[in-house]
Amino acid sequence: MSMIASVLHLDRRDIKALKITDLYSLHRVVYSLYEDVRPVADKQASASSGIQFADQGGDAFARKILLLADREPAEQVDGEYGQVHSKPIPDDFLDYSQYRFKVIVNPARRDNKTKKLLPVRGREAIAAWFTDRAEQSWGFRVEPEHLQVDKIDVQQFSDKQQRQLTIAQAHLQGVLHVTDTTQFRTSFSQGIGRARSFGCGLLQIVPIIDNPFS
Repeated sequence: MSMIASVLHLDRRDIKALKITDLYSLHRVVYSLYEDVRPVADKQASASSGIQFADQGGDAFARKILLLADREPAEQVDGEYGQVHSKPIPDDFLDYSQYRFKVIVNPARRDNKTKKLLPVRGREAIAAWFTDRAEQSWGFRVEPEHLQVDKIDVQQFSDKQQRQLTIAQAHLQGVLHVTDTTQFRTSFSQGIGRARSFGCGLLQIVPIIDNPFS
């Protein structure tokens, strides 16, 4: 499956016109860029949309959002707002054994007794949770000594049914080593962890290429 990487640039006018005030409004804008090609059965089963995004932030004047999908987005939101720049992911991009990475994740565990999702709290606990999940579920291992938990925050917003949602986010970076190529490719193309519809799980990776002269 070919993947398309894109960047959505929004200026102050765009942010105001599109009423981007929280994570749900950003979700709405991102998804409006893509045609929904899922069969009805997949929509009813909440199957993956094939769309990922990561908010790179900004200020009152500009904002940048990274996008990754299995199809091309529109060049503008609603035909007039923002600018989208896209390029295909090279065929050999996922063939390397090591990558530097950044990712925003929703660190959570399901309680065995209550079955409720509980947030993982604290930098050390989040790092341990991520390290365990990486090798068990995502097809790579990380070097704990190089794993950084840069920022932890909580996003609160209402969805289109006016339900109040709260999502914990942790921003991590480090070095990963691929242990299961098939699973790693799935992790890259579909995202990792929960809350992927709301800006979590997009693996931002750069290959580490061995230097024969080092």
